[in-house]
Parts: sequence; C-alpha cells; structure tokens
Amino acid sequence: MTMDPAETNGDHYKVIFENDSVRVLSYKDAPGEKTTPHEHPNSVMYTLGPFSRRLISGDQQRDVDMPGGVAVWLAAQEHSGENIGTTNTEVVFVELKDGSLGGRTAGALGPQASSK
Repeated sequence: MTMDPAETNGDHYKVIFENDSVRVLSYKDAPGEKTTPHEHPNSVMYTLGPFSRRLISGDQQRDVDMPGGVAVWLAAQEHSGENIGTTNTEVVFVELKDGSLGGRTAGALGPQASSK
C-alpha cells in the first residue's frame, strides 16, 4: 500500500513540480477536514497562511499552530492530520529525494524549529 500523500490524499495534495532532486507539493484543506495516514520524506514546508492542525502518528499526537509566510524543516515522518482551526491550511512542501538523508526520524511529528 502506498503512503504517498499525493495518492492517499489526492484531494488535498497536488504535485506541482518534480525532478531527480526534489518533488514540490501544494496542500490545501478547510477547517474540520482530515487526512489519512501518509509519509513525508525530509522536506521544507512553506506556510502560505496561518493555520492550526492536529497531527497524529500511532499513539503520539501534537497540535501545531503556524503563522503564514514561514519556512520550516519537516523531518521524514508518517502521520495523519486534522485542520482544528478556523482558517484553511495552505502550504507548499519541497520534498528532498537524496537517499543519503535517511528515513523517518524517530519521534518526529510536525515541523521542527529553525536552526538559524
């Protein structure tokens, strides 16, 4: 079974660019909408507007409030999500294809703080 979000949740994720190094996805949902479980490789996520989401992976759960106009690192992970806010979630993911970056990061759920 595929865990590719563009296939498992094609109503929310759209591939907007792809080459040998990266795949770029757009994502959009409305308040109350949910996704089914899917995987992300190591990625950069850029938020187009503010949003609130609940991310779930196994027995781990995390609520995330993000402002618009920020780029954050998203370590490789598997999760499902739910828009728990009052605004649409609109983001762009730049997925890295370099296999040397490894697989899922243990315990990773949601965006990580910038190291800037």
